[in-house]
Formats: sequence, C-alpha cells, structure tokens
Amino acid sequence: MLASGIGSILQSVGIPYIGTKYLCPNLCGPSYFSLTLSATWIGGIPLMRGMIILAGVVEMALAPVIQKLKQVFPTYVVGLVVAMVGVSVIQASVAALFGLSYRGDVINNLDIILGLATLILMVLLNIWGKGFVRMYCLLLGMLIGWIATALIIPEYRIDATLLQTKPVFSLPRLLSGFWEIRFKASMVIPFIVIGISGSLKTFGNLLAAQRISVPGLEKPDFKPLREGMLADGISTVISGLLGGMAVDTSSSNIGLAGSTKVVSRWLSVVAGVIFILLAFLPRFALLLSLIPEPVLGAAIIYCGCFMIIAGLQEMFTEQWDIRRTFVIGIALFFGLSTAFLPGLYARAPHFIQFFFTDPLPTATIIAVILHQFVHLDRLFAGGRKAEAG
Repeated sequence: MLASGIGSILQSVGIPYIGTKYLCPNLCGPSYFSLTLSATWIGGIPLMRGMIILAGVVEMALAPVIQKLKQVFPTYVVGLVVAMVGVSVIQASVAALFGLSYRGDVINNLDIILGLATLILMVLLNIWGKGFVRMYCLLLGMLIGWIATALIIPEYRIDATLLQTKPVFSLPRLLSGFWEIRFKASMVIPFIVIGISGSLKTFGNLLAAQRISVPGLEKPDFKPLREGMLADGISTVISGLLGGMAVDTSSSNIGLAGSTKVVSRWLSVVAGVIFILLAFLPRFALLLSLIPEPVLGAAIIYCGCFMIIAGLQEMFTEQWDIRRTFVIGIALFFGLSTAFLPGLYARAPHFIQFFFTDPLPTATIIAVILHQFVHLDRLFAGGRKAEAG
C-alpha cells in the first residue's frame, strides 16, 4: 500500500522527467502475481524482492525506447491497446460478479442477481442521473449494492469481531529484512519477460489515460508516456525494496475516469495519500477488503465498457484495409486465447508461456510484430526510392 500510494502520487504530480501528470493511480500488479509467488516459494521474501526490483529496472530501461517507436504504434494499434485494457479485466470482473473468489467456489444465484442489479443501477444513474448523481454514479451504485448485498446475503455482513482483530493504528514493518535482497539466475529471464509485458500493459494504460485526459490529441504524445513508464518502473523498484508485491497502473481506475469524465490528476494524488494512510490503519484496510465480490465485479465491468469502446472508436477513425484486418484479427485471436485457454499455455514450452500471459501484452506484442511484417513491401519500396534519390 505504501508503494501504491507513492507510485500514484509520483505518477500524477510528476517531477522533472518522471510522471505523466495524468489521473493514473497504482495498484498491486496482477500480471506479476503468479511469477512473484513462484519466486517466493523458491527463495522466500528476499528472492521475491530482488526479482521485483529487476522487473522495475527493466521497465525503467524500456521507458526511453518507447518514445523512439512512434512508427511501431500507428493509430489502429493504439486503439487495439486501449481496447485490450478493458478486455484484460473481463475474467476477473465477471468471476467477481458471480461471487467467485477462488477456483471451484460454488455459485450462489443471489450473488448473480445482486451483481447484475448493481451494474444496472450504475448504468441507469449514469444515463438518467444529473449533476452529483451522474458524477458519482459508480460510488453510489457500489454503496447501495454493498448495503443491499449485506442485508440479503448474511455471508457479506461485516463481522465486528473480525475488525477488532486488527489494530486501528500500526506501523508497517519497513526495516524487517530490508537489506535481504537476492537474485536467482534461472528466474532472470522470466522476470525480464514479465517486466517487458508489464511495461506494455503500463504503456496501454497510460495511452488510455492520455486519450481521456487530452481528447483532442491526434497522435500519441510520447514524452509523458515515457516519463510515466519511468515513474511506474521506479514505483515497482520501491515496492520490491519495501518487501511488497509489484505495483502497476490500474486499468479499472482509468476506465472509471473515462466513464465519469472526471480526469483531474489530483484525485490520483488523494488516492495515493489514502493508500499511504491505509498502510498505517489496518482495520480500515480490512473494512475495504470486505466489499462484496458481486459489487466489485459490477464496478469493474462498468468501467471496462468505456475502455473497450474507446479503443474500438480509435481503431476505426482511419480508413480500413485488409492488412489491418489480419493484424488486429490475429492479435485478438491469440490475445484473447490467453484468457480462454489458460490451461493450454500452462502446458506450453516456457518461452511461449513468457509471452502469452495476459490479453493486453500478448495482443500488443503480436500486433506490433504483424504491423511491421505486413508492411515489409512498403518498407523496401521506401528504401529503394531513397537509394534512387
């Protein structure tokens, strides 16, 4: 929580050469989660910390290169990346809407009904609400959904006894094993690859945040994107130093900004301050973690809709051709397959697993490669003209 708070503030306030100054808070990075657990099982917290620091350094190293890759990200590929930000949260959001926390959980019909009711309420408040109601439709929907779910389903009622097991105020154990940082050669390549994938996801999130914050921008402005990736890499390094899970930019919060049209970066600063305070207030942090799964799922689906549609609109702003059909189509096939067929990639060779981890980085990597491949003839034609000139 400290790392997320620091990262959110750093990203949104910005200092020279670091931070986008867009509304783009940080959260625990889900794309790092599985590999981070593997490092912990193999070498404990010291190895986890060292490998997370390595992943952060990889993103920091990639930040300056992104600015030089303007030709790699044409408008329609940018649109795909933005859309995949929304697609990447489908699996988690729909599972939560069904009230599922773990694989094999029993589905409760009331979970589905209350989750859908909460989602419909948010949509109606946005469509027909005005002023305060429309601006805060998501929060109002979550609050009403939380109350209704707690009243109807006993399992979601807040247990005061559970809250009392946590102190109101407590200091994080920052100095415990602070200098115990280890690395393992066999995990370097996997963490470099996941660092690259995480960087591409951050790039997509920051690109989406830029589109929302600067709607009149015709082409991506790579300077703040570069500085934003640098800020995110630094935040990941800080997270490793503090002994926490890797942090990452939040797709759902960017979707929330797009849905409400509230894009003030100072909201991200406030969120960062709240994160830091919660690191010292474990009882309140526990209270937030008790928000019912169906309500959370409805909120994420609500936000994800705006990201997917914004990306599709971006893709089709220019004239379409057959090359783009194959680039986007193949990228979507393989990108979405990581969500549809996770068991398949779990049995695949390691070098395949590294690149097929999540819909967003997978689709981005494939689209970038295919865009260059299908335009090889134009590239060579341009080179011959240059030689003739």
